[in-house]
Amino acid sequence: MKTSKIMLLNAFTLATLAMTGMAGADEINKSGYVTDSRGNIVRGAAGTCWHTGAWTPAMAIEECDPVKKAAPVVAEATPPAAPVPVAKKKTGFVPYTVQTEALFAYNKSDLSKSGKQRMNDEIIGKMKEFPEDEVVVITGYTDRIGSEEYNMKLSQRRADAVKTYMVEQGIDGNRIETAGKGEADPVVSCDNIKGKANRNNKALIACLQPNRRIVLDMKGQNPVQK
Repeated sequence: MKTSKIMLLNAFTLATLAMTGMAGADEINKSGYVTDSRGNIVRGAAGTCWHTGAWTPAMAIEECDPVKKAAPVVAEATPPAAPVPVAKKKTGFVPYTVQTEALFAYNKSDLSKSGKQRMNDEIIGKMKEFPEDEVVVITGYTDRIGSEEYNMKLSQRRADAVKTYMVEQGIDGNRIETAGKGEADPVVSCDNIKGKANRNNKALIACLQPNRRIVLDMKGQNPVQK
């Protein structure tokens, strides 16, 4: 009989402790919420719990503030690599100078047979190879022998003759411009050569040979001697 009483006492003690612990835990859980005199959480018209001024997310209880599952962390997409700028293709046509004697007879503006062959080998093929090139300017020059007016006309006729042949060989005429500059921009002066400046002064003619030239260049560039 004594043993039964002891067992009942122990069971009552454990139940009391358990209830005390639950009440204590419940009290801690509700510490962030407004409660009434009975310890019940006060709720608003919509059934929401009222927080105290000391409420923090750590005080949240499931019945009032259900714990939201953390959204899965989505790896930030790697931005696409910036496109590599494509370098503008350089022109295939470089400034080119050819002496008029290689294209014309002295004091003439008709292309010689050998001059046409040289055009085919050194100019026509290059322009066909790079059809995307812009306008090519053909500029004719003469030496200082003869009048300025005559030399200007001769240089223009020679530049036009070169263009005409290029068009005949299939080059778009819209890609070609011509200009005659006569005796302007001399490469050499030959002031040390004695005698009159005429077609009979062989030494002067030979000395002034670099000035008699045709220059082919891309529009907007400066002529470069080669």
